[in-house]
Amino acid sequence: MLSDDIEWRVSPSPIPYPEALAEMEARATAVRAGTARELVWLLEHPPLYTAGTSAVATDLIAPDRFPVYPAGRGGKYTYHGPGQRVGYLVLDLDKRGRDVRCFVHRLEAWLIGALAELGVEAWIADGRVGVWTAYRGQEAKIGAIGVRVRRWVTLHGFAVNVAPDLSHFGGIVPCGLPDYPVTSLAQLGKVADLKQFDDALQSGFESFLSGLTNA
Repeated sequence: MLSDDIEWRVSPSPIPYPEALAEMEARATAVRAGTARELVWLLEHPPLYTAGTSAVATDLIAPDRFPVYPAGRGGKYTYHGPGQRVGYLVLDLDKRGRDVRCFVHRLEAWLIGALAELGVEAWIADGRVGVWTAYRGQEAKIGAIGVRVRRWVTLHGFAVNVAPDLSHFGGIVPCGLPDYPVTSLAQLGKVADLKQFDDALQSGFESFLSGLTNA
């Protein structure tokens, strides 16, 4: 059961990135002030690229293909678009251990568990950010993680490829890793439905949250 202190929101249509960023940042400010509930926001964006704080200009191969936005999160360039489940987490770490490393590790485990529920074995690779799986005998990235913590409130979160147009990743070097492909649940022959992935996320959320609280 989801805590009454946390809003679980699913947006039915793509949200423009600047609009989502502004709303997320305002919510984080309100959470810190104690005037709003924490938030798990599941959404899609129109096709776009975001640049994290470690983005390298040469990793943007096609700068005119889609809009490019600075994100303020950690990491390099990533793609967002329809068919990809983006999750923005506005959670108060001040009451959950103040451990950013634990937060990221628990987030990784949460995504891996949701993918396992849908029949995909996934893992974390040493020296490479994100969530990985196997595709045609090679490691391929299926999920990206990029977070920011401001006054112990988290912003940004994750993006998991459910059924996006994978050719759209060709305009960047995804997360600065040119030697590895990206894949999706649909390409792996698993579900191509965002709701099924959302349900898998929700079923593992309390475990994710308790791992933070008990850290």
